[in-house]
Amino acid sequence: MHWQLRNRNLHFDSRCLVMGIVNVTPDSFSDGGRFLHTDAAIAHALELVRQGADLLDIGGESTRPGSQPITLEEELRRVVPVVAALAKQTGAAISVDTSKAEVARTCLEAGAHLINDITGLTGDPLMAETVRALGAGVVIMHMQGTPATMQLAPAYADVINDIVQYFTGRIQSLTALGIPAEALAIDPGIGFGKTREHNIALLAGLAKFTELGRPLCLGVSRKGFLGKMLDRPVAERLAGSLTAAAYGLAQNAVHILRVHDVAETYDLVRVWEVLRSAPLSPKGRGE
Repeated sequence: MHWQLRNRNLHFDSRCLVMGIVNVTPDSFSDGGRFLHTDAAIAHALELVRQGADLLDIGGESTRPGSQPITLEEELRRVVPVVAALAKQTGAAISVDTSKAEVARTCLEAGAHLINDITGLTGDPLMAETVRALGAGVVIMHMQGTPATMQLAPAYADVINDIVQYFTGRIQSLTALGIPAEALAIDPGIGFGKTREHNIALLAGLAKFTELGRPLCLGVSRKGFLGKMLDRPVAERLAGSLTAAAYGLAQNAVHILRVHDVAETYDLVRVWEVLRSAPLSPKGRGE
């Protein structure tokens, strides 16, 4: 399987890829404000690449539960200089976390390779055509409601089947518009319009999404359902985040891990891939 991005392809033959999160925001749930200034965001992104990030996901608008949208002008001001600088300074694939077509267009022209859209390209009527025209890769995420409303009363008949059907429909619609299926990746949207029980069910049933034939991006890093499960604040959710990521890897269902803690996740992926391919009865002396 491969993922067709703007000007490059990503392959998943050797291991799961790691996507490092760069929030250029004052109010993201995990690190809001730490990297709001351009220089700080660029330095953080380059450090994530040094730690092993294959992709960088640059976001200028918080999508935490209850968050409110910002203006187009403010989002452009936050993310475009970061994207432009990173396109010149790193070989990592650059993703932009946005649902605004103008932000997507400007960032792609500045050197980004893909768009990570929490609305699945439904939030802006111009987004699908923008992505198609510029040949970008896409992460289409599932979200019930909007960031401002998604956690009020999420409900599903069957959370896994409902979301599989959602992706089936989105893939059909987007390919009909001329976006290649190879350009699409999916994200079940852990924490976006889901209860604790919904999130756990999704993690337990990730293998079901393999029938869609597209790379799966999993974002569980420091999420609120882990905090509730463990009674831990955001800064103390690393072990829970790694455990959830490992459970996804164990189902052979995850192709990209979207994380804050890149170094630790990269080590997890490396160890997992060695163990997965190890012979059951090795010969010779061990190390």
